[in-house]
Amino acid sequence: MEPPLPLAGLNILVVDDDDDSRFYITTVLEADGATVTAVASAVAALEVLAEWQPDVFICDIAMPGEDGYTLIRKVRALKADRGGKVPAVALTAYADSEDRIRALEAGFQTHVPKPVDPGELVAIVANVVSSQ
Repeated sequence: MEPPLPLAGLNILVVDDDDDSRFYITTVLEADGATVTAVASAVAALEVLAEWQPDVFICDIAMPGEDGYTLIRKVRALKADRGGKVPAVALTAYADSEDRIRALEAGFQTHVPKPVDPGELVAIVANVVSSQ
């Protein structure tokens, strides 16, 4: 009997303006059982959150228009039943300690530097969900 997939049953919202990054993250998460909705902008993410409450939110920081810091502040301002309490992962090329602190202060639960190993990404997502 096969062990259950670590992300089975989870709905995940991925926000990244880079097509390749969105594809990679989506592929990794879906291979481990998650249902993923991936969008390219903060505006699109807020539209999705208005209709659908994911179990986890994974967001790039450096995006044109609104960056990930601005987006997570807007998400945290939402009521809980609108996604305001969704566990959030900052997945970013901004990887020094100051960037980590800034991401956590903005409202992310964790800060993960790109590129990320597939197994590490799955473990981080599973950990963020289990710690809620």
